[in-house]
Amino acid sequence: MSTAALDGLIPDTRQFLGELAENNTRDWFLAHKETYDKALKAPALELLDKVAAHLQKQTGQVPTTKLFRPNRDVRFSKDKTPYHLHLHMSWSTAPTSWFFGIGQDHITAGAGIMGFDKERLTRWRAAVDGPRGVEIAAEVDRLLGWGARLDEPALKRVPAPYGKDHPQEALLRRKGLAMWFEVTEEEASKGDLVSEIASAFHTFDPLNRILSEI
Repeated sequence: MSTAALDGLIPDTRQFLGELAENNTRDWFLAHKETYDKALKAPALELLDKVAAHLQKQTGQVPTTKLFRPNRDVRFSKDKTPYHLHLHMSWSTAPTSWFFGIGQDHITAGAGIMGFDKERLTRWRAAVDGPRGVEIAAEVDRLLGWGARLDEPALKRVPAPYGKDHPQEALLRRKGLAMWFEVTEEEASKGDLVSEIASAFHTFDPLNRILSEI
């Protein structure tokens, strides 16, 4: 696939999603599935492979790649529109992952662990309660200072046996840790897309290293 096709992924995706937003039905999507396959899915799969090659050189591991399905799970949702209005993909070298997403009004590049399993959650809380808690908090603050986004903690209260006045109470209330940068289309298009994503992912190296060691 040509570099031009990859460079067209963001504007083509946004155009398709804008039309989908106005016609979010199964009939419309199926009628335009060829466009989705050629303009979104094919270049996204190519992007997954090319970025995976960068990550393999960087980590020495072969990442598992994933292009998330466009279909929404509407079983327990009041919103019954059948398709997502974003294109999301991920690269994983257990336990950490990298993420890239394109929406109508956002482009995001991020990394971390979306949700800890039971054993890692226990280790996470022990690490945060000990000396590594300061290191983790400093890395989170560094990324926030660079403009990264961090969702609110999953828990409203600090879990037992830790006190509510714990110096790392916000980290203890987390059940996963992932952070994102919001990227403008101009920033994403200033070089080739693969290099821009790889560069953004490199910023998260210290975070993923810490998470991998816990």
